[in-house]
Amino acid sequence: MSGTVVVGLDVGGTSTRALAVTLDGERLGTGRAGGGNPTSHGAAQAARELRTALGQALANVDPAQVRAGAIGLAGAGRLLADPAGRAAFDDAWQAAGLRCPYEVHGDALIAYASGTASPAGTVLVAGTGAIAAQVRELRLHRVADGHGWLLGDTGSGFWLGHQAVRRLLAALDAGTDPGDLGRRVLAELAGSAEVATRPRDTVDALIQTVTRRPPVQLARLAPLVVDAAVAGDPTGAALIAEAGAHLAATASRIRPAGEATPLVLGGGLLTGDTPLAAAVRAEAGRRWPDAPLSPAGDGPAAAAWLAARTLPEATDPTTLHARLVPPTA
Repeated sequence: MSGTVVVGLDVGGTSTRALAVTLDGERLGTGRAGGGNPTSHGAAQAARELRTALGQALANVDPAQVRAGAIGLAGAGRLLADPAGRAAFDDAWQAAGLRCPYEVHGDALIAYASGTASPAGTVLVAGTGAIAAQVRELRLHRVADGHGWLLGDTGSGFWLGHQAVRRLLAALDAGTDPGDLGRRVLAELAGSAEVATRPRDTVDALIQTVTRRPPVQLARLAPLVVDAAVAGDPTGAALIAEAGAHLAATASRIRPAGEATPLVLGGGLLTGDTPLAAAVRAEAGRRWPDAPLSPAGDGPAAAAWLAARTLPEATDPTTLHARLVPPTA
């Protein structure tokens, strides 16, 4: 199988990552380019970034050896429904010298496959936004939330930042101490943690600062909430606990109580040693005590594995997953 190569790409709003790997797990090349999500950047720009990342990954690979490929990205359904967008991706694929077919998958499925080889389970992702998805036969079966900052994404980075500002404004209205988190938010948004002699002046300045910016930028305050919670701030700790409960409740919309299939946690807020990841793991342990929990891992490798599964020689997907997808801590 060593002569057979597959390609996987993980296409996000800020970066496009590519991997060329043999079925024996030998990594032949990697690539990285700018944001390639066609929804946020347009199909033409997304295709250019795709081509750049592919070119880097295939620099020392004969494209004729590549037998299959897969691309994971948010809004995959929109790309597949847009003939012009799909044509732009097809052109980028062929410009890299590739003649094999490729599949397009949603980023939630890529996150799931990066954490487990099980064909059925659930993935819960929290970053700027938040979404949960039920997987059946390695296809997205049902989805919960992912409704965007205005209508949903409860427990996400945006939600944490939005709630932190609201708590700060409430403290200023009441004339109470804004606490450590409030001062961190105030310093970030106003340039100083000092409250004006007339607290309403500070309130008005904060409102103007926030409303002048794109609302989704409130997600940039999420690390302040995390840091405050780690430092023992009561408001930060309460927000983390609430976010964890919200995220677990989102997963519960599509995941029955007591289900024992794997639960994969993805996104910047749920991977690594974060207080929100700990809160979600605790909630998951209460709701699904027998379910294995794992963090999402290498997205391009997961995409490559999904591509490899389509080949006739891939008779043992679980063993193949262990070869292609690095284990997560």
